[in-house]
Amino acid sequence: MATTKAARTRLTREYKSIQTNPPPYIDAHPSESNILEWHYVITGPEDTPYHNGQYWGTLVFPPNYPFAPPAIRMHTPSGRFQTSTRLCLSISDFHPKSFNPAWEVSTILIGLLSFMTGDESTTGSITSTHAQKKQYAARTRWWNSTGGGSQNSAATKGNVKAGDGGAKFREQWPELHEQNLKWMEENDIDPATGNSRTSGAVAGSSVVDAVVQQRDVGSGWASHNRILIFGSFVFFYVLLARLLNST
Repeated sequence: MATTKAARTRLTREYKSIQTNPPPYIDAHPSESNILEWHYVITGPEDTPYHNGQYWGTLVFPPNYPFAPPAIRMHTPSGRFQTSTRLCLSISDFHPKSFNPAWEVSTILIGLLSFMTGDESTTGSITSTHAQKKQYAARTRWWNSTGGGSQNSAATKGNVKAGDGGAKFREQWPELHEQNLKWMEENDIDPATGNSRTSGAVAGSSVVDAVVQQRDVGSGWASHNRILIFGSFVFFYVLLARLLNST
């Protein structure tokens, strides 16, 4: 089914709108060869385990957009979604009857970011710890530009060839790819493995994250139970004083 004039006109207008007024943490553009295929990058917001992560994905719109929603996928491993898998959201093609034609590309991507930073489950989502999400975030730039170090071509999955060595990302985001290469060079990251050549550690060490997580858990317990701790201290102090006086 060919793209309708309404869909082409609407998506062209929305691209101009996003260029003029991009939503926070979000960049997006249509493919040069197919206006129905959009590529987005979400930069992980502060105060989330995704901070500074680079999350690339696609929106594939139906020919009758805006009267039907797009298929939404995230290709970069995040610890939140299955990679290159259609996501079941109220703004995706899983729920065409609930889609509002007034919603735009920016609305859809803001909704995706909101869901990503929450903890609700849906088809296409996965469960991971805060520390694991941080480790994924630290490896996103390496993964996007190298395809996770993969070199073997494979079957197309959601408009991205699994194992394409990062070719699709480089095609759609050449400037980000150059920035990623510079980041890997500055951090001495091996493109084949994502590990630091200097230390041999994986980018975003899980050991450090585990220590931080344990520290946060400990400090959180102490904060929530400070009255109990103080009361116990006073009790033992009084008990010790009485024992000393009795002797």
